Amino acid sequence: QVQLVESGGGLVQAGGSLRVSCAASGGTFSSYHAGWFRQSPGKEREFVAAISWSGTSTYYADSVKGRFTISRDNAKTAVYLQMNSLKPEDTAVYYCAAAPTLSIATMTAANKYDYWGRGTQVTVSS
Repeated sequence: QVQLVESGGGLVQAGGSLRVSCAASGGTFSSYHAGWFRQSPGKEREFVAAISWSGTSTYYADSVKGRFTISRDNAKTAVYLQMNSLKPEDTAVYYCAAAPTLSIATMTAANKYDYWGRGTQVTVSS
């Protein structure tokens, strides 16, 4: 059983940067694929980025490509999301998720992830 805890959210001005972190415990997180999703009020949870268990492959939603970077440190059992050039529309609760098996076709689907954190709020002011 993997437990995930996000941190690092906060309030930032448009154009600014923020890094959110996800600390994992339990299970064998280093062998799990991981992803970041976000959800804003009245909207469905949406895929942001994913990273393979080895860290060698990364994938991004078109809306964040070129601005966000996902990374992981398996020694520290953590996953990070570096967010640059933030926009007000990036405002959301950001969730970390993990799954033992994913494919390119399924990594953007929230229901394919087995473990979730409780989320961290990111607010971007204009």
